[in-house]
Amino acid sequence: MKKLIFLIPVIFLILATTLTKNSTKQLDKKIFETKENIRALENRLELVLLDYNFLTSPKKLMEYQTKFFENNLIQLKISNIKNLEDLNNKIINNE
Repeated sequence: MKKLIFLIPVIFLILATTLTKNSTKQLDKKIFETKENIRALENRLELVLLDYNFLTSPKKLMEYQTKFFENNLIQLKISNIKNLEDLNNKIINNE
């Protein structure tokens, strides 16, 4: 009888430990996958921001103009830019 009283709690503790370890292992796996996804997205974000900041700076745009387009491009003021819309294959100038 004493062995049975001692054996039942030990078996219960072993089962509880096994269930806890399995659930912890699954949570760790999900956390690892989520961190990897976040790391990959952060790397993409850094590259996109670098491209955006580097390629759209006015100094760089002027360098690209002289390097690739020579004198084909002209500078415009933002107020002189007009909005063109395509409606039913007709181009409409919205000022």
